[in-house]
Amino acid sequence: MKLKIILLLFLNLGLVASAQENLTYQKPSKSILDLADYERAPTVSMDTKKEYMLLSYRNTYKTLDDLSQEELRLAGLRINPITNISSTITYAKNLKLRKISDTKEIEIANLPTNPQISYTSWSPNDKKILFTNTTKTGVELWIIDVATARATKLTDATLNANLGTPFSWFNDNETILVKMLPKNKPALLDSKKDLPTGPIVSNADGSKSQNRTYADMLKNKNDEINFENIITSEIYKVNINNGTATLFKNAAMYSSERISPDGNYIMLTTIEKPFSYIVPLNRFPSRAIVYDKNGTEIKTVNEVPLYEIMPKGFMAVRNGKREMSWRNDKPATLSYVVALDEGNPANKVDFRDEVFLWNAPFNTEATSLVKTPQRYNGIIWGNDNTAILSDEWYDTRNTKTYLINPAEPTQKPKLLFDRNSQDIYADPGNFEYKKNQYNKYVLAIENDNAFLLGEGFTKDGQFPFISELNLKTLKTKRLYTSSFKDKKEEILSIEDFKTGKVLVQIQSKNDYPNYYFRNIKKQNSLTQITFFKNPFESIKNVSKEVIKYKRKDGVELSGTLYLPAGYDKVKKEKLPLLIWAYPAEYKDKNSAGQSSQNPNEFTFPYYGSFIYWVTKGYVVLDDASFPIIGEGTTEPNDNFITQLVDDAEAAIDAVDALGYINKKKVAIGGHSYGAFMTANLLTHSNLFACGIARSGAYNRTLTPFGFQTEQRNYWEVPNVYNAMSPFMHADKMKTPLLLVHGEADNNPGTFTLQTERYFQAIKGLGGPTRMVILPKESHSYVARENILHLLWEQDQFLEKNLKN
Repeated sequence: MKLKIILLLFLNLGLVASAQENLTYQKPSKSILDLADYERAPTVSMDTKKEYMLLSYRNTYKTLDDLSQEELRLAGLRINPITNISSTITYAKNLKLRKISDTKEIEIANLPTNPQISYTSWSPNDKKILFTNTTKTGVELWIIDVATARATKLTDATLNANLGTPFSWFNDNETILVKMLPKNKPALLDSKKDLPTGPIVSNADGSKSQNRTYADMLKNKNDEINFENIITSEIYKVNINNGTATLFKNAAMYSSERISPDGNYIMLTTIEKPFSYIVPLNRFPSRAIVYDKNGTEIKTVNEVPLYEIMPKGFMAVRNGKREMSWRNDKPATLSYVVALDEGNPANKVDFRDEVFLWNAPFNTEATSLVKTPQRYNGIIWGNDNTAILSDEWYDTRNTKTYLINPAEPTQKPKLLFDRNSQDIYADPGNFEYKKNQYNKYVLAIENDNAFLLGEGFTKDGQFPFISELNLKTLKTKRLYTSSFKDKKEEILSIEDFKTGKVLVQIQSKNDYPNYYFRNIKKQNSLTQITFFKNPFESIKNVSKEVIKYKRKDGVELSGTLYLPAGYDKVKKEKLPLLIWAYPAEYKDKNSAGQSSQNPNEFTFPYYGSFIYWVTKGYVVLDDASFPIIGEGTTEPNDNFITQLVDDAEAAIDAVDALGYINKKKVAIGGHSYGAFMTANLLTHSNLFACGIARSGAYNRTLTPFGFQTEQRNYWEVPNVYNAMSPFMHADKMKTPLLLVHGEADNNPGTFTLQTERYFQAIKGLGGPTRMVILPKESHSYVARENILHLLWEQDQFLEKNLKN
C-alpha cells in the first residue's frame, strides 16, 4: 500500500511538471522567418526648405539585452537610472544626410562610436541638427553642421532625459536650453535592501475618484524619494558655437520648458508635492513660472493642485487653468482654457470652456477670447485676425470647427464644420501650416485662403485631396484629388502655394512607401526623391483585395483578404481561414459601416497580424471590421457579445461565399482589446476551431472604473461588466486558445496578471489552453528573440489546432 501511494505521488508530480515546458527560444519556419528577418528602411526627416533630408537607421528589432538593462518604474515612468533616459526608447544606430536634389547619401563625420541616437531636432534655420547619444553612463548632447556633415559633442553624459526631450532651441539658432543632472545628485534608495520605517497608509475622504487602473505607480516613501531624484534637473543655457554652458536655473523638478516665439521669455513648469500613489505624474501638483531670457522671474502664471479626484467621463477635465501655451503668432502671449462646468460633463451649462489670452509681462489681467459650447479641442493660430477653433463632445461623437477673430473677441465664431468625428467620408481634412517670422508653425494663409489636406476616404475607395477654404466667403474649392486606383497617395504638405508644389508619399501593394514632389498645377508631374526597396519580395504575388459585406442587421463591413500566391480562383481549394481584428465602438450605423482600408497600401507583414501565414497555405482576412454600435441612449457595450458574434459570422460567411475556405477551419486572433474579443468569441460561439489572444484583459471587475470606451463603472452596470468578462465564463471555454502576454505589460488595464489568472481558470476547469509569457516585454513586443519565438508558437499552434 505504501509503495502504491509513493508511485501515485510520483505520477502526480510528473503531471504537474509536464504543465510547464523547459523551452528555449525557437524560430518560425523558413517562409515566415524570411519575412520577419528583414532590414528596416531608414526614417526620413526633411528640413523646412526641403533642401536636405536626415536618414535615421535603426535595427529592425531590439534585443533581450536591450530589455534587460536596469529599470525604475515610478509614477508612470520607466527609466534607466544609470543613463537617465526612458528604458523603452528606441535608438538609431546611424545618421546620414542627403541633398534632396541628389541621390547620394552623405556620411556624417565624427559620429560617436557605436552610437545610441535619439531626440534629433533641426535648428530653426535648418543649418544644424541636435541629437542625444546614450553611453553606458549617461546621455550626451551632440550637434551636426549640415553644410559640412560633421558632428561635434556639446556636453558630457550629464543630460537628464527622464521626462523626454532634454533640450529646446532658442530662435537665435545659437542657444539651447538644456536639462542636466544636478551636480550633487544623491544616490538612489534600494527598496529591496532598506528596511521600511512603517506601513503604507492611504486615505479616502469620501470624495468620488473614479480613476482607471494605471501601471507603475509610486508605492512607498522610497519610491517618492527616488522619483524626486530622477526628475530633478538643473537648467543651463548652452552656446552651440563653443559649447559653453551657463547655469540658468537651479535644481528643481522641471517637467517642461517653453520659450516664447520672440525668445524673450521662458515658461518653466515644475512638478510639486504631494505625490500620489494612484495617479501618474501628469496629475501631480505643478507650478508654471515665466522668466525673462536672463532668468529673472516675471510671474507665476499657474498653480495646479494634485488632482486624484476627477468627474466621470471622457469629457471630464480638472478645474483651473489648463492647456497653457504660447500663442505661435504673437511675440509673447499665453493662451489657456478654463472649464465653465467645473470640469464635470454631467453639469448642464450653455458653455463648457472659456479661452483666455494673457500678454507678457502679465501686468494686466488675462482677457477672454471665446467660449465653447462643447469641450475645447484646440486652436490653430494664424495671424492677428484669423484663428481656427475646434470643440468636441465624445458622447455624441460631435466635433465643430470655427473661424474666429482673435482681435475682436466680441465677434461670434463662424461655424465651418459640424460633423460626426467618426464619419470619415465627410472629413473635410486638416488645415495646412507654415512657418512664420518666429519659426513657429501657424495656419497657412494665402490671399485670404486657408488649405485643407484630406485623406479622401469614400465609399468607392480612397482619393486624398487638397481643398482651398476662402476665409471671406467660407466656401471651399477642390484644388487636387488623387486619381490613383492602383496606388495609395498620401499628401504630406504644401511646399509652394504659388507654383503648386506639394510633398507626397506614394506606395502600392508591392512598392515600398517613397517620397515624391508633385506639382498639382501640372498633370502627371511627379519627381521621386526616395528610392526604398521592397524587403518582402517573397509575397509580391500574393492576392490582396478589400472585400465588403454586410452584417445581418445591414451594417456594412470590410476586411483586407489575402490568398496564397498561385491560388486558383477557379478550382477554389478550401483552405483554412485566419481572421485578425480589433473591435471599435460607434454611436451610429453609418459611421460604423465606413471603410478606411485601401488594397493599395504596402503589404507590410509584422507580428501584429496574420499576414505571414499566407505563405503557409492559409487565407487571411486582416483588419476585419468588428463594430460595436450603441445608438441613442443605448451604449455600445449593452449588446457587446451579440454584435461581436454577428461581426464574426458575417466575416466568415463573406469569405465562404467566395468559395475559398473550409468553414470548419477558421481561427480568430487579436492583440489587447482584440485578445479580449478573441476570448469572448471562443466562449460565446461555435464559429472557430481555435484562437490566439495576446496581451488582453479578461476580467473586467479588475478595471472597475471603465475600460476602452466604456465610461460607466462596474457598480452602475455590473451585468455589462460580468457579461463581457471571459473570466466569468471560463467554464464555457472548450476551444483551443493560445494566450500570450508580455511579462512587464505597462498598459492600463492589461496587466500580465489578467492572462495568468485567466489561464488558471481555464486550466482548472479543464479547458484546452496554452500560456506563453514573453520575458521583459511590455504591451507591445520589441525584442527579436521574443518576436521570432512568438511567431513559432503561433505557427505550431495553428498547424496543430487548425490546419491538421
